[in-house]
Amino acid sequence: MAEIKANGIVHRYEIHGGKEDIPLVLIAGMGGAGSFWQPQLDALSRHRTVLVYDQRGTGGTERVTVKSIEQLADDLEALLDALNIPRADMLGHSTGGAIAQVVAARNPDRVGSLMLYASIHRADAYRRRIWGLRKLILEKLGPEVYAQTTTLFFYPPEHVARNDEALKAVEARSASKELAAADIMASRIDAILAFSFEDQLRRIRARTLVCCAKDDMLTPAYFSCEIAALIPGAELTLWNSGGHAFSRSHPDEFNQLALSFLEGANAPAQ
Repeated sequence: MAEIKANGIVHRYEIHGGKEDIPLVLIAGMGGAGSFWQPQLDALSRHRTVLVYDQRGTGGTERVTVKSIEQLADDLEALLDALNIPRADMLGHSTGGAIAQVVAARNPDRVGSLMLYASIHRADAYRRRIWGLRKLILEKLGPEVYAQTTTLFFYPPEHVARNDEALKAVEARSASKELAAADIMASRIDAILAFSFEDQLRRIRARTLVCCAKDDMLTPAYFSCEIAALIPGAELTLWNSGGHAFSRSHPDEFNQLALSFLEGANAPAQ
């Protein structure tokens, strides 16, 4: 990964592909590390220039606490400025989708098309329960146990059963290299639980696809249904199963949907 300073901190990022087009930015969820998108990079970068990056406090980016989702959106816009990218398509997962919502609503000219995957726009009692539990696991039991429980929150049982050894390797890498210290991760959790964006979603003008699996435990599909109803003209895709990390449990299907949507979103008007 390369490094560049933006919004006062050093960011780690990678650019894949090299097409003469509007770049596609992949924005990871709570874990924040660009490595979440590994199953997408080859397929998407054959057709697009793809930017992935580690967010504030995660991966190889500076390990500092997070104040708000809006601050993470500031980071992304500053990173795009530093890389001389005036406009981009955005694909955000979970917390990454919240970041993309902020950028698209407050700076419409910056976002070409928008794909919000397993995302949220508000917290409720369910979200506070599940993230309160995850925060407690992180603080009391440490990153190794947190990473192991992430697997159970992310994937359907049959996927975990079929991919046990591969998932153990992902857990070990996440705990040792990608997860920040407990206080930084706690600040990220607090930021997403404080996020409330219902009133601003109507300001989004980018062509938008909202997608989620019906068995998602972390961002239940009713959030995606609400988001799609609030964004003018948004499309909605719900998969029957695949969990919170559908892009990893069903990468080929996810990649096909993303490419199809992005191709349509950027097609010249007839």
